[in-house]
Amino acid sequence: MKTARNILIAFILNLSFSIFELFGGIFTGSIAVISDAIHDAGDAVSIGISYFLELKSKKQPDEKYTYGYGGYSVLGGLFTTVILLIGAAFMIYNAVNRIIAPTKINYNGMIIFAVIGVCVNFCAAFFTRGGGSVNQKAVNLHMLEDVLGWAVVLVGAIIMRFTDIAIIDPLLSLGVSVFIIINAVKNLKDILCLLLEKTPENVNIAEIKSHLKTLNGVLGIHHIHVWSLDGQNIFATMHIVTDSDQHEIKDAVRRELLKRGIGHVTIETETASEHCCEKSCRVEHSSPNSHHHHHHKH
Repeated sequence: MKTARNILIAFILNLSFSIFELFGGIFTGSIAVISDAIHDAGDAVSIGISYFLELKSKKQPDEKYTYGYGGYSVLGGLFTTVILLIGAAFMIYNAVNRIIAPTKINYNGMIIFAVIGVCVNFCAAFFTRGGGSVNQKAVNLHMLEDVLGWAVVLVGAIIMRFTDIAIIDPLLSLGVSVFIIINAVKNLKDILCLLLEKTPENVNIAEIKSHLKTLNGVLGIHHIHVWSLDGQNIFATMHIVTDSDQHEIKDAVRRELLKRGIGHVTIETETASEHCCEKSCRVEHSSPNSHHHHHHKH
């Protein structure tokens, strides 16, 4: 439950801060502060939703979700990332408007807000660091970029305080937005790989196959599938051809896969004389009366 609690802390810090900040932005007249406030409020809402999804993702597998609820955590990450991208686009729009039509800013007020901003968001980033779930990573990305956003606003406010070049404010806002977009897109890619059931990054199927084939008694291996629902738990299914003792073979295979972080393995064994419908996996769209129709669900 630790990830969920960390996300909750980030949520409370963020929400209270964004309300305080909105007034600050209006008071100082800084677009960087206002766009950060709107951005933080969006963060807070999506983090709140992430919190509930993270809680739900911790539920044990049941008959409705036989693989467990891990996917809900991914959903939280997806939601948070999309909100992030929308927020960044909005910030860019505001900043460009400001570059076209500059306005007066209260620099001292801006410096004070930025200092508080850095502190609050640093705490939130600290609590969500090192998250295992894609969801917590997304939330942590939010917090980190909020720290950065504020650090940038602080530096900008100090420079403007002494030079009075107001265009620095929207330019900083642009810089932060671009940084957010780059990171959010990376995160989005990870999330989509999970949703598309791509083989996890740290798993090399060819290497696993060749390694398992060297095990004593393993004659062949096919129909191997490896996937993850939440980026943390990895599942695998496979057919092993063997004429040796099934229990020993299964134990050996499980031990090997566990070393590679694959904890949930389903193994089908076949004897050498048995004919498997297909040696390599294809999704067949054959007519029901064709002789090699089989019921493999992929």
